[in-house]
Amino acid sequence: MQDLVDIMQCICYIACMETSPRLNMKLARVEKGLSQQELADVVEVTRQTIGLIEKGNYNPTLSLCMKIARALDRTLDTVFWEERIP
Repeated sequence: MQDLVDIMQCICYIACMETSPRLNMKLARVEKGLSQQELADVVEVTRQTIGLIEKGNYNPTLSLCMKIARALDRTLDTVFWEERIP
């Protein structure tokens, strides 16, 4: 199981080099060792909502963003800020 987590962390890290907020959230979730369902339970939404946010198909409210950042022990900026590369 730990090997799978390590592989997922590497994949997410490489993917996050694109600085996409949705990938930042997924990386933070995986690093925290949470499944989509576990994160959803903590922030009181459905697993589908977490999946949609991570895919970029749902724009969460500020309140939900704050809950997610707290649950992941991150700041809003590190989870949701999209850097613009010139």
